[in-house]
Amino acid sequence: MCGRYRLSRRKQLVENYFDVVSEDYEWSPRYNIAPSQPVAVIRQDARKRVRTLSTMRWGLIPSWATDPGIGYKTINARAETVATTFSFREPFKSQRCLVPADGFYEWKRTGKTKQPYCFEVNDGELFAFAGLWDRWIDPQGEPIETCTILTTTPNSLMAGIHGRMPVILRPDNYTLWLDPAFRDLVSASRMLRPIEPALMRRYPVSTRVNQVENDDEDCARPVQLHASPIQTQLF
Repeated sequence: MCGRYRLSRRKQLVENYFDVVSEDYEWSPRYNIAPSQPVAVIRQDARKRVRTLSTMRWGLIPSWATDPGIGYKTINARAETVATTFSFREPFKSQRCLVPADGFYEWKRTGKTKQPYCFEVNDGELFAFAGLWDRWIDPQGEPIETCTILTTTPNSLMAGIHGRMPVILRPDNYTLWLDPAFRDLVSASRMLRPIEPALMRRYPVSTRVNQVENDDEDCARPVQLHASPIQTQLF
């Protein structure tokens, strides 16, 4: 799964990197983005073919939902079943999006402890998760836009940490993925493969990232892991 990530770049850098225009809002660098929070999302206008950057709530609420609480269960969509899962199959056809990031976190369980790791592309450059979005109308008639991040099987860098990983799209797939008129779902599904492990790096980080209220650079700083007394006695 993907349950926490980082977008520490300024808005202007994100706009320039993804060649987007954005709504009139600002954000601060984020180091511990969590489900249900507003997140930056890139879409493409079907008529003007212009990429736009806006914010949505993380946790997809399908347009047909009667209970918005479903969004807490739909922060991720599995690549293998996205075309058939009721909550995601319609957005997969024409409401695909990019979720910009420059790192994400996953936890390795060892006994009763869980050690967080940060994963980056190359040296911490910007990249995009494959996402889907939808628009739900609340009882007061107000539209609420929400999104989900797709996951796939882990590559070799992730496999020892977790059984799933977010889909990181290749930049040359951005245009087709964003195009609402692109309805070749078989080809779209082929984009949802694990990124090559040679393009990534990982390192352990502080357990500060475990707490949602912690959202600063220290969440993403590398830490030195110390061998347990048992491990030390083996050498």
